[in-house]
Amino acid sequence: MCFLAFQAIVFGQQKITLNDIYGADTFYERSVGGINWMNNGQYYSAKSGNDIVKYDITTGSVVETLLEGEKLGRDFRFQAYRFSADEQQVLLMTERESIYRRSYRANYYVYDLGQKKLRALSSKGKQSYATFSPNGEKIAFVRGNNLFYTSLMTGEEKQVTRDGKFNHIINGSADWVYEEEYSFAKAFFWSPDGKKIAFYRFDETGVNEYNMQKWNKGQLYPEDYRFKYPKAGEGNSKVSIHIHDLESNSTLTAKLEKDNDFYIPRVQWTATANLLSIRKMNRLQNELQLFHVNATTGEAELILKEKSDTYVDIDFCDDLTYLEDQKHFVHSSESDGYKHLYLYTMEGKTVRQLTKGKWDVDTFLGIKEGKGKQTLYYTSTEGSPMERYFFSIGINGKGKKKLSQRRGYHRVNMSNDYKYYIEYFSNATTPKQVNLYRTKGNTLIKNLEDNAELKQVISAHGVQSKSFFTFNTVDGTALNGYMIKPKDMEPGKKYPLLLYQYSGPGSQQVKNEWAGSHFFWHQMLAQKGYIVAVVDTRGTGGRGARFKKMTYKQLGKLEAEDHIAGAKYLAGLTEVDADRIGIWGWSYGGYISSLCMMKGADVFKAGIAVAPVTNWRFYDTIYTERYLQRPQDNASGYDDNSPTQYAHLLKGNFFLIHGTGDDNVHVQNSMALVDALISANKQFDTFFYPDRTHGIGGGNTRLHLFTMMTQFVEDKL
Repeated sequence: MCFLAFQAIVFGQQKITLNDIYGADTFYERSVGGINWMNNGQYYSAKSGNDIVKYDITTGSVVETLLEGEKLGRDFRFQAYRFSADEQQVLLMTERESIYRRSYRANYYVYDLGQKKLRALSSKGKQSYATFSPNGEKIAFVRGNNLFYTSLMTGEEKQVTRDGKFNHIINGSADWVYEEEYSFAKAFFWSPDGKKIAFYRFDETGVNEYNMQKWNKGQLYPEDYRFKYPKAGEGNSKVSIHIHDLESNSTLTAKLEKDNDFYIPRVQWTATANLLSIRKMNRLQNELQLFHVNATTGEAELILKEKSDTYVDIDFCDDLTYLEDQKHFVHSSESDGYKHLYLYTMEGKTVRQLTKGKWDVDTFLGIKEGKGKQTLYYTSTEGSPMERYFFSIGINGKGKKKLSQRRGYHRVNMSNDYKYYIEYFSNATTPKQVNLYRTKGNTLIKNLEDNAELKQVISAHGVQSKSFFTFNTVDGTALNGYMIKPKDMEPGKKYPLLLYQYSGPGSQQVKNEWAGSHFFWHQMLAQKGYIVAVVDTRGTGGRGARFKKMTYKQLGKLEAEDHIAGAKYLAGLTEVDADRIGIWGWSYGGYISSLCMMKGADVFKAGIAVAPVTNWRFYDTIYTERYLQRPQDNASGYDDNSPTQYAHLLKGNFFLIHGTGDDNVHVQNSMALVDALISANKQFDTFFYPDRTHGIGGGNTRLHLFTMMTQFVEDKL
């Protein structure tokens, strides 16, 4: 066992309350957000009230107010904005209406900064994802599952596609599963010269529908909402990529290799105006292909292929960057066991591996190109899997520099010209510090936020520091964790322990950064006399491909083993009451806490599962099959670790919570587990939140939820 204890914060007398956490925002952490870097990296703009204000990054002072909201009308309010490439026009989003996690529709307006004129983008209904063309002459958008664009010179609106229909055909937007698992909703892309638009087309007519009732307060009959949701092993949308030529008003289809079932997780233009880049994956997601497509003919050339014995991680797709010389690109790979950056020719030939070592590149920030010198910027786990540091390296793979020094977690936002960057830093005892640097010389210009007020608040409320530890699980693998303990623990007294986890593939909860998921609720429980522990199991992130992919084809097995082993290890500590150990989690964490309450019935006295998957057959194709293959291929991987199969083993106090409006992890999961528990004649607690989504929020919902969970912990643990 190895403990790493951080210096304690000065303690005060105020107790943390649920209202502090979920009502009054007592522990609100200030940051510097909403930054839109301008073409000249010395300046950025930000929304201030209903204005758009330009700031000098080096002084933090206001240079000018670019848009005065009050001059647009007393009732005009915008939620977001975007400049044209020449920064002479602004696209304003108003009346935003969410659809799913990332998708939305809104009313857009265009404001000409020179003429001080405002006009609506369209009068024919709300639009989605409105985007300027590179030359600022046109704006493309989606409405009613069809793709459109408007000429800002003539005001004429042109319709690119006409077959869009809800639950049938989608043009220019992602379907549900792509939006959720490939993390994008906007699915169209202007060519660099603004003469073409590439877009996705989803034919989802063959995808089965999920029926989700919406209770809608006060409505006499619930709404029967049906949407296309492909569950593991079932049919997906048929996806294709199309390229529309504005001048000829013609559309062609990218001629990819034909097969029966595949994904296209990313599309982007190369640095060449007529060359489109498409990445394609097979159904099991263990093979990635990179194609270059001629935008005039649609002909596709296979450039790069990567195969894996498990799966190719989709995160790598965001690292593809084409160089200005139009001869090279950078892409990432785990081919040597860790995520690293590689330089390729446009023909797909490997030039060199740019980063090397037994650590992962976390975020690739981009390449600064100049005469005779090209510099890459990235953050990585080099130094510790629980920390992130900022580095630069030459395109030749030499001259690596560590630009961040303080021990902890560093996130970076670089200006478009890479001359400046904003560092967001924290560690286990330091709330977020936001600092501005000049990249040349790595010179600190000024502190933008130090959260001095929050430091006083956490001191006054007796917030305890994380105590980090490691232990060896059943196969000898060392796992990381941390504990939050009650202040002034009495020698010889044993305390109840609540274990929190998420445990999903590639995730990470145990980090040397400030706070973390549900941190202040855990602090409140510590003040009530509970020890709270957080553990990252095998299969989590930051420790290379082998560690992350251990859970392949057997989700839940190793994670449950590790939490049971962790609970036994913690039970052996002198301060822990071995008869009063609980576990809780949300989503994937709810799945694992459910499984642990059954497989670890002799270890855990109480458990809470919020919005859990209870049988992976109920979850979507892309996520589930990436890690388990299809049920047709790996039935035991689905059944051997499903909580619904082990309901008869439950012994302790179990609390199951779900939102009925969860479009992601359907309430069907909890209903199946409820049914299994009833069949096994097991008593348990449950609560359903009408129409609440996967996040179970809105109004005072979170306050209600955690009040109920707190009472359960106090009563049952």
